[in-house]
Amino acid sequence: VQLQASGGGLVQAGGSLRLSCAVSGRTVAYYAMGWFRQAPGNERRVVAVITWSGGSTYYADSVKGRFTISRDNAKNTVYLQMNSLNPEDAAVYYCAAAMTGGLPTAPNWYNYWGQGTLVTVSS
Repeated sequence: VQLQASGGGLVQAGGSLRLSCAVSGRTVAYYAMGWFRQAPGNERRVVAVITWSGGSTYYADSVKGRFTISRDNAKNTVYLQMNSLNPEDAAVYYCAAAMTGGLPTAPNWYNYWGQGTLVTVSS
């Protein structure tokens, strides 16, 4: 299974970005999918998670109301729409797949990881 994250870049504070995670090698339909981020010197932390069906989602408190996770199982792709970005959102963003039910938030639950995409927010 390979995950390819894309969509990162430089954006001004208050702006928006949409990250995509394309999965190949196996259908993503039965995986919980998550987005994590890691800023320099910090540990990798969960941003958002979506169940395999898309029926339930989890968001870190810091992004609630601003970020939206979604998935298109037919396209084997997961998205993270990020609005009202601020400099604290700057990090490398990783998508990951977990072969488990529910909404896993700990990195060790995840079986596969993408390579990361860099998000930079200027103030």
